[in-house]
Amino acid sequence: MEEPVHDARWVERRRIFTAALMPAMAVVALWVAYAFDRVYALDLAQYGILPRTAKGLWGILVSPFVHADLEHLFNNSTPIFVLGWMLVYFYPKVSGRVVAVSWLMGGLWVWATARESYHIGASGIVYGLAAFLFTSGVIRRQRGLMTVSLIIVFLYGSMWWGMLPLIERISYESHICGAVAGVLLALAYRHVPPAHVAPPIEFQDDEEEDNGDVGEDDEVDEAGEAMQRRLADEADAADRSDPFGPMWRSTSTHPMRARWLERQRPRQQPPAEDEEVWP
Repeated sequence: MEEPVHDARWVERRRIFTAALMPAMAVVALWVAYAFDRVYALDLAQYGILPRTAKGLWGILVSPFVHADLEHLFNNSTPIFVLGWMLVYFYPKVSGRVVAVSWLMGGLWVWATARESYHIGASGIVYGLAAFLFTSGVIRRQRGLMTVSLIIVFLYGSMWWGMLPLIERISYESHICGAVAGVLLALAYRHVPPAHVAPPIEFQDDEEEDNGDVGEDDEVDEAGEAMQRRLADEADAADRSDPFGPMWRSTSTHPMRARWLERQRPRQQPPAEDEEVWP
C-alpha cells in the first residue's frame, strides 16, 4: 500500500497549528480563572506568592493564574501566546521543561528573595520564555534563531524596563527571577538541536568543486611539472657534486674551477698526442 504524499505547505500549516495549540490553551485557562474570580468573588489574590511564609508556597503554583485586572491579564496573555508558540515551534524537545522550570524556579526565587507582598500574575513565565528564546538564538548562531532573537527585541524590548523597581505595584522581582531562569535554561539546553531551522550554508573551495575527469591539458600540465621537478633534482645533484659550490658559478673563468670542469667533461675520442691533458 502506497503512503499518501502530503503537500509541503499543508505539513507546515499543521506544524504551525500544533505549535500554537498549547499556548492557546494556556491563555484560555488564564481567562477562565480570571472569569471565575470575578464572577464568584473568589479573591484569588490571597493565593499569590507571599515571600518566606508557608502559605506563600502555594502561590508558586497558583499565582500565574491570578491577575489584578483586565489590563494585567491582557498584558500577560499576548506574550504567553506569541512566545509560547515560538518556543514550541522552534524548541519542541525542551519546551515543556522550559515552561515548568521557569514557572517553579522563578516562583521559588521570588518566595525566597522578594519583598513582603502578594506577587501574582504570569509575568515571571513570560520573562523566562523571552530570555530563553533571545539567549538561545544568540548563542546558537543560526540565522533562523537569531531572527527570532531580533523579533523578541523588536516586540518586547521594553520588557527589560520591567526588571527595574520603577513602579511599586509591579513585581520586578518576578521579572528578574524569570529572566535569570530563562538564561540559565538556554545555556543548559544549548546542545539540544532546534526544529524547523535550515542548516547553515557551507561554501566549498574551488579545488574541491573541480572533481571532473582529467583531460589532455591536465596531462600536459602534469608532464611539465614532472619535467620541472626532474630538472630541479638534477640541479641539486650538480650542486652537491660540485666541490666548489654555487659561489663559484659567478666566476666561471676561475682557473681552479675551469680545470675541474675540464676533468669532468666526457671525452668521445682519446686525446691526440699534441693535446695537453691536465693532471
